[in-house]
Amino acid sequence: MTKSSVVATDMMPIKNALTAIGLRFSHGFSKPLPTILALLTFGSAFYFISLALVSLPVSTVYPIWVGGGTAGVALLGVLALHEKAELWKGAGVVMVVAGIIVLNVGSTGHGA
Repeated sequence: MTKSSVVATDMMPIKNALTAIGLRFSHGFSKPLPTILALLTFGSAFYFISLALVSLPVSTVYPIWVGGGTAGVALLGVLALHEKAELWKGAGVVMVVAGIIVLNVGSTGHGA
């Protein structure tokens, strides 16, 4: 595992969450600034994924991107957008994060 792949995996969920927030405020791509934010963060997320995939297996990278982004968006929705915090939503986020941890504990590299 390289330093760039570690940084890349740390950045992917952040980029994914920012993309979702940008999409939320773009109103169907009719608002320029949120649209640009969404497209730039989504594009940069793919760049970070490509860096991570150099030395990490896709079975580790993809769940971090998607699951981490999911947890980040749920958290941002509650904290920044004042969406309702519900028990089931919280439980779901905890399970997503736990799943990412379990996948990473079992990850040993690219494999065969």
